[in-house]
Amino acid sequence: MGAAPDIEIHEKDRRSLGCGPLTLPAGPAGRPLRQQAFEHIRANGLISRADVAKDLGVSPGSVTAVVAELIDLGMIQEHPRPRRSADSGRGRPPVALGVRPGAGAVAGLKLSDRAHSAVVIDASGRRLGEAVIEAEPGRHRVETLIDGAEAALKMALEQAGLAATDLAATGLGLPGVVAHEAGRVLWSPLMHERDVPFAEQLADRIGGLVCIDNDANLVTLAELWFGAGRHMSDFAVVTIEHGVGMGLVLNHRLFRGAQGLGMELGHTKVQPDGALCRCGQRGCLEAYVADYALVREASTALNWPDAGLRSTPVILESLYAHAKAGNSEARAIFGRAGRYLSIGLANVVNLFDPGLILLSGERMQYDYLYAEEVLAEMTALTLTHGRNDPKVEIHAWGDLLWAQGAAALALDMATPILLNGGAVR
Repeated sequence: MGAAPDIEIHEKDRRSLGCGPLTLPAGPAGRPLRQQAFEHIRANGLISRADVAKDLGVSPGSVTAVVAELIDLGMIQEHPRPRRSADSGRGRPPVALGVRPGAGAVAGLKLSDRAHSAVVIDASGRRLGEAVIEAEPGRHRVETLIDGAEAALKMALEQAGLAATDLAATGLGLPGVVAHEAGRVLWSPLMHERDVPFAEQLADRIGGLVCIDNDANLVTLAELWFGAGRHMSDFAVVTIEHGVGMGLVLNHRLFRGAQGLGMELGHTKVQPDGALCRCGQRGCLEAYVADYALVREASTALNWPDAGLRSTPVILESLYAHAKAGNSEARAIFGRAGRYLSIGLANVVNLFDPGLILLSGERMQYDYLYAEEVLAEMTALTLTHGRNDPKVEIHAWGDLLWAQGAAALALDMATPILLNGGAVR
C-alpha cells in the first residue's frame, strides 16, 4: 500500500467528503462497533480517531482497536495531516482515517422502458465505471430485461477494469411494485409476468449477491448517500418520469412500510373512477401526471392524429414547446397535471411532515409541473396551523442517478460481509 497524500481537514468541510447517511451517533441497536466505526468514517470522508470516539460515544481505546482491525482488513487507511503551528511537534503525527480507494466494489443497475443504466463504485462510493444503453419501450419477457441488465453491467465493468467476480453485491431497481426483502417484482410496467423472483433470476445470470427495489427508492437512496439528504433525518423524494413514485426517509433510514410495499404515491387516488392507470385501476395520481398521461392528453386536445407514430419524448417536447409559445390547450394540459400533483404533494406533507421534498426525474425539465401556482396550491391544501411550509427543491437528475442509488443499496448489503473479511464471491 503506497503512502497516502497529505490532507488537511477543516471542520466545515470534513462532512462533505464521504458518502452514506450521516446517521445518529448511536446507530441502530445490534450493529457491531466495527461496522458503526467504518460507516461513520465513510460518511465523514476523513475523520480522526478522536472524533470517531466522540461521535459514537465510545472510548478512544475501543475505537483504536476496531480501527486497527479495519486497517488490517484493507478497508480503511491513514492519511497524514500537516501539523498546525499550535502542535508541539512531539509524539505521533496527526492522522485522519478514510476508506481505502478500491476496497471492495459493488454495482448498481436501473431498468426502464427507455434506457438501462449501470454504475460500479468502490466501498468509498467512488465511481469506477458507468454505462447507459438504449432500451425498447413497452412490456417484455423477464429474460429480455435480464439480458439488458447484463449488457449494461458488462459495459460498466469493462470501463472499471473489473470482472463480475470482483463485485461484492449488485443492486437493481425498476418501476412497479417490488418486494425488496423477498427479491420479487410483484408488478412492473416493464414486464408481462407478475410475481417474479427477479433477484434470484438475475443472480443466476450474473452470479453473486443481488438485491432489488422500486426505482423511486433508488433515487431516495442516492439522495441519502450522495446528495441533499445526507444531512437530513427526514425527507421525501417524489419522482416524475414514466410514472410517479415516492421514497421516504425517516430518522436517517429509508422507510418501506410493514410489508416493504409502501410509498406508492403514484397509485393514490385523486379522481374516483377517473383516468385509466397503467396499473389497471382508475383515478391514480400518475394517470394525470406521468408522461403517458401527458401524451394521452396531447393526442386528444391538440388533435394529433399521427401521435401514435411519434415517440413519447418527441410528443412531450412538442407539447412543451406549444405551451411555452402560448397555446392554451397545451398550457391547460400542464396546468391540470400540476394541480393533481399539488394534491399529491399536499397529501405527503399532511401525512409525513417532511423537512424537505425533492422533486426528481427527467420530467422536471417541464417547469409547469413545479410552477409557483403548483406549490401555492400545495400550501393551500395543507394543514398549516403551527406548521412551516416544507422546503421544496428540484433535482432534474439523469439516468445514472437511479443506478447510483442501486449501487448504494448494494453497498449497504455488502458492507457487513466486507467488514467480516468475507470474500467478494
